[in-house]
Amino acid sequence: MSASMSGAKSGVGEIDKQAVFDFLLDYQNKLSEAFARLDGEAAFEHDNWQRGGGEGRTRVIADGALFEKGGVNFSRVSGPSMPASASDRRPELAGSAFEAAGVSIVMHPRNPYVPTSHANLRFFIAESESTEPAWWFGGGFDLTPYYANREDCISWHRHAANACKPFGEDIYDEFKQACDDYFYLPHRNEQRGIGGLFFDDLSRWPFSRCLEFVAAVGEAYLAAYSEIVERNRGREYTSQQREFQLHRRGRYVEFNLVQDRGTLFGLQSGGRTESILMSLPPAVAWSYRYEAAPGTPEQALLDDYLVPRDWLAS
Repeated sequence: MSASMSGAKSGVGEIDKQAVFDFLLDYQNKLSEAFARLDGEAAFEHDNWQRGGGEGRTRVIADGALFEKGGVNFSRVSGPSMPASASDRRPELAGSAFEAAGVSIVMHPRNPYVPTSHANLRFFIAESESTEPAWWFGGGFDLTPYYANREDCISWHRHAANACKPFGEDIYDEFKQACDDYFYLPHRNEQRGIGGLFFDDLSRWPFSRCLEFVAAVGEAYLAAYSEIVERNRGREYTSQQREFQLHRRGRYVEFNLVQDRGTLFGLQSGGRTESILMSLPPAVAWSYRYEAAPGTPEQALLDDYLVPRDWLAS
């Protein structure tokens, strides 16, 4: 990418790439420190990498007191031509040079009562000889419970709504709906989890305001997930509940490998495969024709929680 992109002008504010990179790196530090404290036993392994047009900092925690596996990854990639996964909805940018950076988080606790969480904050900028730079932010967070309860679902979505409120009364509803639509497995006719926030192509406000929103989403994710972890981490569970957790993790893997645009972009843009697939859980199971017994918490997950709903309705 040309140096002119740093501080470039556009119709919606000055583009300050370095401010984005600084924020993402600081956020990665904050999250890895916070999750290591929550675990209380394991530490993150730090793995800096560089290859071709990309570089990153991969941080992975494993076999801890709380987290069976988790990752908080920063990556920054660039190239002379937009990958298909990034240009399919923006055909006018096909062939443009690009630069992308982001932090991706996936935490897989061992206890089935503690949900898996995912968050992603990213920035993309494309430039060609004939047009001004095109930039946008994307990201959000979502929750994948195995043994769900209403308190967790409500608090998760309340944090999401509070993060959105200063930016417009309809922002939460819009990005909550986008999350429900995105984290859906059509081949299973199932939601992946209880949703949260999802946004892409975010450039509706001036650049600095968009970055403020992304930062607010990042803060809300950490606060919301920390509350849920502390509320459930001490609950006892059985081997049968652990087996159900592994079964449901299979859905998580299916989504990431079949549906997720971020995974496809990372692989198509020449990203580091080991870091991209960090999101997969360390243990998972696929049961042939699994059916939960009626009236059980396992069936309640499907019937009562893995369905889009307004969790903040009175």
